[in-house]
Amino acid sequence: MSDAIKHECGIAMIRLRKPPQYYIDKYGSASYAANRLYVLMQKQLNRGQDGAGVANIKINTMPGTRYISRYRSIEPSAVNDIFDKIGKKYKKAKKLGGHDALTDAEWLKKNIAFTGEVWLGHLRYGTHGENSIETCHPFLKQNNWRSRNLVMAGNFNMTNNEELFSKLVQLGQHPKEKTDTVTVMEKIGHFLDEENQRIFDKYKHQFSNEQITHVIENELDVARILRRSCRDFDGGYAMAGMIGNGSAFVVRDPSGIRPAFYYADDEVIVVASEKPAIKSAFNIDFKSIKEIKPGHALVVNKDGSYEESEILPAREKKSCSFERIYFSRGTDPGIYQERKNLGKALIPQILKSIDFDLKNTVFSYIPNTAETAFLGMIEGLEDYLVAKRKEIFLDGKPHVGDLEDLLSFRPRVEKLVSKDVKLRTFITSDDERDSMVASVYDTTYEVIRPGIDTVVVIDDSIVRGTTLEKSILTTLDRLNPKKIVIVSSAPQIRFPDCYGIDMSRVKEFIAFRAAIALLKERKMENVLDKVYDNAVARPNDFENFVKEVYSNFTDDEISAKIAEIVTTPEIKAEVEVIFQTVENLHKCIPNHTGDWYFTGDYPTSGGTRVVNKAFVNYMEGKTVRAY
Repeated sequence: MSDAIKHECGIAMIRLRKPPQYYIDKYGSASYAANRLYVLMQKQLNRGQDGAGVANIKINTMPGTRYISRYRSIEPSAVNDIFDKIGKKYKKAKKLGGHDALTDAEWLKKNIAFTGEVWLGHLRYGTHGENSIETCHPFLKQNNWRSRNLVMAGNFNMTNNEELFSKLVQLGQHPKEKTDTVTVMEKIGHFLDEENQRIFDKYKHQFSNEQITHVIENELDVARILRRSCRDFDGGYAMAGMIGNGSAFVVRDPSGIRPAFYYADDEVIVVASEKPAIKSAFNIDFKSIKEIKPGHALVVNKDGSYEESEILPAREKKSCSFERIYFSRGTDPGIYQERKNLGKALIPQILKSIDFDLKNTVFSYIPNTAETAFLGMIEGLEDYLVAKRKEIFLDGKPHVGDLEDLLSFRPRVEKLVSKDVKLRTFITSDDERDSMVASVYDTTYEVIRPGIDTVVVIDDSIVRGTTLEKSILTTLDRLNPKKIVIVSSAPQIRFPDCYGIDMSRVKEFIAFRAAIALLKERKMENVLDKVYDNAVARPNDFENFVKEVYSNFTDDEISAKIAEIVTTPEIKAEVEVIFQTVENLHKCIPNHTGDWYFTGDYPTSGGTRVVNKAFVNYMEGKTVRAY
């Protein structure tokens, strides 16, 4: 994606199912779990580079022993920073306990932090607000009762945070913040406290308080806690938590918007946001990795047993298609093939755009994440050529010279654009900044025949069009092509996302700007007033009124206007912008049908409220977040 946006966070969890000494004896290392978590997090760096955090819980420690450890970092290499610090703990063990300390699990657990059985890691992309240590997960809710401690991290956004905050106040709480991370943790924490109290009341006449503590730790019904906590949630979420007794969970939203996968054997239970991370960390077959079902939680009990429990009734599955198009690592075999299919699906539109003139067309891609779709596009072109050759052989009699050209012809492929430098923040003037942006990308010269060749460049998706307008088109135009065709493997992004991606203001979308421009050109501004009036008068309707902004135009009309908007007066070449169709998107990615940013069909009522509120904010000139 050439437009820079912040998006998904990543989670990683490990639960050791054997005594810690087992891993030292078998793997020859006291840091087996730490090493595996490090790999899980490194393989998900694509999901968060604003910060990271790791927490660890020791099970069955004696009173007076610290049993929860946590490090968070916002350093440029946050994951390395955290694990360097954890590594120093193990070096400290050798100094304190002697040469044999690293082979004695009992001594390590008693004396050294980050030697427990339950691990939780998080990678953060800050979609809104500041980036500080305090905003990094995991978050910790502390209590002197071990089974009332809660550590949480997640990949989520709630659309009804105000409502959740109000419910906490009604419960008698005094939350210190209104962020959805705090409200979610306090909500789960509240029902964790109630579950503790329920079990305490059940046994208070049978056991001493000290005995009841152990009974509570063994009888905590984590699934019950989550059912009571999550019933008011509206959003996309994959939330992970550890309880001080050693229980753990990962709960997923009923529409399956946010991803979560797990693997379990007799040694470990591991959870991550992406399958390739689990495969890399544990060297297992992809088929062994399972997806946590929508509306379910993977619950790990104190004794290491686990089950997948229904927390909320599953809705129609609407897993985020952007995960497949761009966010998740392309090393997942399913994602890799889907991205290639997206490139192939664009061939009819591309051929029409270049008037089937392959001899005078050069194909490329930008940025690197679009490479897989590019490979699919080239495969599609080669399939077209095979079909064309077959047609000529069956229907005609080509001359010898034509036959040689026909058999040897291949699509022209070049690496035309590469990212060269980072924009420095000391450029403050708008004019200087725009000039600097134009220099972010560099190009390969003298591979395009000036005035003759058409350049086709594929991108994952086009959100704001800013980089396209300020940099990529200017860079490509320096090659003096006859025509520039920008191809998006994703459909037009028309509506905000409120489930995790930093796409919350409608005015930033190039497709929205194009629709507004068309409405003004055709003297149809009354449509905007109508949408605004409906959105204000009926804020709780489960209807996306903003769809009407686009309903008067075809996809091609909006694409043409987008091309016009991003083509500055300095551009000499003809410019065309092509987008994937929603129909082809669903054919290429049949099992991940979440497409609300393209179609406006939100899987939750909160999403529809957000899009209408975002439009109201636009009309009223407000730049605040709509949720």
